[in-house]
Amino acid sequence: MNILNNISLKNFNTFGISVNAKRFISVDSVYQLQQLLKIEKDIFLISGGSNMLLTKDIEKLVVHIDIKGISIDRENHKDIYLTVNAGENWHDFVLWCVSENYGGVENLSLIPGNVGTCPIQNIGAYGVEVKDTITKVEALEIETGKLVQFSNKDCNFGYRNSIFKNEVKGKYIITSVSFQLTKTNHNLNSSYGAIETELASKNITKPTLKDISEAVIAIRESKLPDPKKIGNSGSFFKNPVIAKSQFLELQKEYPNVPSYIVSDTEIKVPAGWLIEQAGFKGKRYGEFGVHEKQALVLVNYGNASGAEIYQLAEKIKESIFNKFGISLEIEVNIIT
Repeated sequence: MNILNNISLKNFNTFGISVNAKRFISVDSVYQLQQLLKIEKDIFLISGGSNMLLTKDIEKLVVHIDIKGISIDRENHKDIYLTVNAGENWHDFVLWCVSENYGGVENLSLIPGNVGTCPIQNIGAYGVEVKDTITKVEALEIETGKLVQFSNKDCNFGYRNSIFKNEVKGKYIITSVSFQLTKTNHNLNSSYGAIETELASKNITKPTLKDISEAVIAIRESKLPDPKKIGNSGSFFKNPVIAKSQFLELQKEYPNVPSYIVSDTEIKVPAGWLIEQAGFKGKRYGEFGVHEKQALVLVNYGNASGAEIYQLAEKIKESIFNKFGISLEIEVNIIT
């Protein structure tokens, strides 16, 4: 096995944070990973590096998951069942699905990262969550090296949450994710205002999968920075869900506060709006700051440290709580 020493992880995380791995190996098969686990248990996993903020050098063996491949398990006239290996790029997978007329993930276009990490976060955007298409997740148990299958129910999916962030965190390595997608009668979700506006601007009244995907890409590109140009991890904070009574008090002072009904008693408020109201949107602090178009995104302009960005996140959380009495929760995995 080709274990490398003192490797920079700058190109392995979308924030572009320059920290080093004391030891590093890239694996491209389940077998290779199983062999590695026979001799190494204390490891640090990295895949697309899209949902993490590295704040220091990694002393553990860093294992880069680069297992590729898409296979068709079965299909009928309505649906197709696919298994996608963990190292496949998520957006490339979505574009492939759209090109094949497989429906269900088109609203999740342009989300950074790889397929293997999509269940951990239960990635979601524009009215769709990946849990709605996942049938099972296959993972290696680190302690035993055995392959284990998690059904959709086993994954305990929630809002930007799953069993992989909680009960079994650090115990398994996701090797593949299986999906059920539609071949006909697609359930297109264009109900989000931004998508409707984008489609209307192109005079599209009967959108296709490609139309939805392209609309989402256009929206995301208009307000989210490209990690290849400006280091970032997309949305840094979760949108907080607050009690309806608290929302009504907030609405008295801010009549135009945007909101989404979660239940009869709970309302979701956009974290980006809260951060913007607190005056952080577009603020730059040397080599890091808050993106000028989307306050939900913290950015590395080139040479910021992970610790600096984390300190900014804590400053924002404190400011939001002091101003609104609302606790923001960090969505990104902080590696300290």
